[in-house]
Amino acid sequence: MGKRKYRELGEGTKRKISQSLKNQPKSEEHKRAISKSMKEYWKTIPSKQEEENVS
Repeated sequence: MGKRKYRELGEGTKRKISQSLKNQPKSEEHKRAISKSMKEYWKTIPSKQEEENVS
């Protein structure tokens, strides 16, 4: 297999890569890093405000 010449991948190649990366175990350190970054991310998303009934 040679070096890629283009950024775009075919659908079949994308599917093969996706399948090969599924169900791989993550280390505890990696899980903590994911958790920390997701917590930081969700702090930046505002809560949905309650809509007032206007009649």
